[in-house]
Amino acid sequence: MLMVVISLVLVSIPTSAAFPFVLLHGLGGQCAEFFYSSFTYFSSFTSGSKGYCIEIGNGVADSYTMPLNEQAKIACDKVKQIDELKDGYNIVGISQVNNYISLGGPQAGIISFCMPLFHMQEHMAPSGYIKVPTDIPGYLKGCKYLPRINNEIPDQRNATYKERFSSLKNLVLIMFEEDTIVVPIETAWFGFYPEGSFGQVLPPRQTKLYTEDWIGLRTLDEANKVKFIHLPGIHIGITPEGLIENVVPYLKEQA
Repeated sequence: MLMVVISLVLVSIPTSAAFPFVLLHGLGGQCAEFFYSSFTYFSSFTSGSKGYCIEIGNGVADSYTMPLNEQAKIACDKVKQIDELKDGYNIVGISQVNNYISLGGPQAGIISFCMPLFHMQEHMAPSGYIKVPTDIPGYLKGCKYLPRINNEIPDQRNATYKERFSSLKNLVLIMFEEDTIVVPIETAWFGFYPEGSFGQVLPPRQTKLYTEDWIGLRTLDEANKVKFIHLPGIHIGITPEGLIENVVPYLKEQA
């Protein structure tokens, strides 16, 4: 969802003070949960920046059942309604602008251990991330979400997506070494299986998305704006120490 949010909302940059941040929770979460409320409070307290957790619909149920494009539109609308964000903000993505910080997000897609049911995308949000490397034509044709925001469809590439994504000040991609929710774990860095094979996962810099710079990832990386971080632990199992070291510095930055 975060790629669409970045693509749809063009943010101006303030001249002083730390940017506030927006937290978008992951699948099966809601802002009222202790993890997300404490994450927002702790990040705000340690960075000195105001934090907002953006809720989509009723939280848990809608995170599963609402189509991803609809979730993205709601997030964009809510961000636009918060006056304090009008001069710029950071995004913290849980499992998905000035700085974009993603914790275990399925950037390049996830594999399915059953046949992908693309007709379920109107009812099951996770199906919008499913990518089967041995059936890329089927993925490009059937998946309504990920191939579009990653500019994977050759005759439908959106220059605005690339322009806005590559304008980020920092792209912080955090991968969890024992993650069993997003498979392969390298998807958190935009790594994925080679087309036509479930063989060795390609690191991000060897994927076509990177080498052909479909969304501006290579542009950001060549400008030293991409931070590839790997942490021990399970999916979004970040410790307070890991948060202070790898997330808070980007929330404390001033314009």
